[in-house]
Amino acid sequence: MRSLGFLLLFGFFACQAWAGTYQHDFIIQETSYTRLCETKKILTVNGQFPGPTIYAEKGDTLIVRVYNKGDYNITLHWHGLAQPRNPWSDGPEYITQCPIQPGAKFTYRLLFSEEEGTIWWHAHSDWDRATVHGALIVYPKKGTTFPFPKPDKEIPIILGEWWKANVSQVLADALQNGSDPQISDAYTINGQPGDLYPCSKPSTFIANVEQNKTYLLRLINAAINNELFFSIANHSLTVVAKDASYTKPYSTNLILISPGQTIDALLHTTASFPGRHYIAAKSYSSALGVKFDQTTTTAILQYVNSSNHAAPLLPPLPEYNDTAAATAFETSLRSLASKEHPVSVPQGVDQRLIITVAVNLLTCEPGKTCGGPNGDRLSASLNNISFVTPTTDVLEAYYKNISLVYGTGFPADPPAKYNYTGENLPGVLLFPRRATEVRVVEYNTSLEIVFQGTNLLAGENHPMHLHGFSFYVVGRGFGNFDEEKDPLSYNLVDPPYENTVGVPKNGWAALRFRATNPGVWFMHCHLDRHASWGMETVLIVKDGEASEAKLLPPPPDMPPC
Repeated sequence: MRSLGFLLLFGFFACQAWAGTYQHDFIIQETSYTRLCETKKILTVNGQFPGPTIYAEKGDTLIVRVYNKGDYNITLHWHGLAQPRNPWSDGPEYITQCPIQPGAKFTYRLLFSEEEGTIWWHAHSDWDRATVHGALIVYPKKGTTFPFPKPDKEIPIILGEWWKANVSQVLADALQNGSDPQISDAYTINGQPGDLYPCSKPSTFIANVEQNKTYLLRLINAAINNELFFSIANHSLTVVAKDASYTKPYSTNLILISPGQTIDALLHTTASFPGRHYIAAKSYSSALGVKFDQTTTTAILQYVNSSNHAAPLLPPLPEYNDTAAATAFETSLRSLASKEHPVSVPQGVDQRLIITVAVNLLTCEPGKTCGGPNGDRLSASLNNISFVTPTTDVLEAYYKNISLVYGTGFPADPPAKYNYTGENLPGVLLFPRRATEVRVVEYNTSLEIVFQGTNLLAGENHPMHLHGFSFYVVGRGFGNFDEEKDPLSYNLVDPPYENTVGVPKNGWAALRFRATNPGVWFMHCHLDRHASWGMETVLIVKDGEASEAKLLPPPPDMPPC
């Protein structure tokens, strides 16, 4: 339930009129959970895994008071929420805030503006989001409705990963020896691994449905390191939204969903297939020679009052490396582009950034043993810069003009020109520069960012996420981006509007948006092993001239470093 908050308690919101203000309390705590025949303590919100679902309407303001009763520092991020002028509540650790320390508390203020559909929240400190995450459902504002027939019921489906080991230790071990992290032991659907894993069948998630009804599935990929194929046996789905933005209805038997992405899909039940059917998901892994969890998670779609009790069958999911299937889904989605939900694609750009996305190496320190290729340490970079996380958060340094925290030298183009997707690339390209570099742009700049995949170490699909903005994915392709030819084939009419874009293996993706959200905004790969190696940077949007185009002041309870 949403309880009315007292607006005057919360500083800089006191003089602003919002559609509605509501309050939630989140308690971070260790809770015992049993999966795969073993019990361990995990970090949770209010003892729940997945965490509580938050409901809002477009235009609302939510107050979330977080009390850290766990043993680790933590932050929370509201993934897909633009937070206009309010990066103070965006959440990435040491980017927009210092972490909430054990025993401390912090109040997040969530400003809902253009979002409508499914987004989510998750921890943004180390790998805590493996268990600290939940759905955030944004309904149309009063007096409006969905741009499709109202469903009879909604079913949130959160896809995740489970380790038998302590997730914090998995990350710590990998960072210590520079190796690829230990892979997960299972995938999950709404926190449960499903029938195909040991000790899991009795607790498999069951979605009970009736014949001749319409159900809105709200899919979230909360997995740490894996893109996932998703399907339901004997049923097709109609995708109607992605990343809280409506799409033209797209009928499909298969969905590809990357970490960070959300998809809304309609499921129409019929009398043709009563009984029980598997809902299933497994990894799409495009990189050669990289270990990944090859298991399959299941839930059950169960027709109530059905006399058919036969064992469910699995849907025909693609092979793990089926890039063609992944691409077919990614390229089929278009913005709804209706009168009620128009698009505003920048037809020209003031500035184009071309950013190479690469997995790299760092030289092993003398006297140490490292677990990466050739005895070195695994690393990652954007434009050959492996991001170094500062100990003072970037937003505070920017707001208070604190020097020596970050540099402003993140380049607009790759510092080295080469055949990015070629074979047998020179070894010298494997070693990036380590630095805390950001990109600064003027308010209202029309930006185009082209993420260029590379074949260094291993070409791979990369889900790139930008905080503070959604963007139009105007083009994508394989090979090296051609600045003269490729823009000629852009979709500038109804491209999908996303906050996390999949950059194809050994290919590129082009996105456009207008920088009208002043502040400090994180940009990173949502495969957490890549982000932990430095596949990150920061976009700083300077204030505009008008008062409504200026960064809001910080709240009084910002956590100290």
